[in-house]
Amino acid sequence: QVRPVESGGGLVQAGGSLRLSCAPAGGVGTISHMAWYRQAPGKQRELVAIFFVGHDINYGDSVKGRFTISMDIPKNTVYLQMDKLKPDDTGVYYCNIRVVAQGEYWGQGTQVTVSS
Repeated sequence: QVRPVESGGGLVQAGGSLRLSCAPAGGVGTISHMAWYRQAPGKQRELVAIFFVGHDINYGDSVKGRFTISMDIPKNTVYLQMDKLKPDDTGVYYCNIRVVAQGEYWGQGTQVTVSS
């Protein structure tokens, strides 16, 4: 069972920055993508950014130009650099990993709170 483990959440003022990281605990097969989603209170979970290994990167419209996703492929670790944070960025951020021939796995989430 793949278990993504997130870290790096916290409380920050508007305009500030945070960096999230995620790596699977234990062994894992070939990863096809690693992604970040978020869920604000009362809202549906939405895509923040996705890193397709060997292909491309996509961002949600609300974070383009402010957030950057990157991946250390040998370490199977994905990062999300979040700059110019806004109160609307507040929510629980979830790491999502897709493993070839196995499926998708979700982390338990890390809280990001942006104060105005």
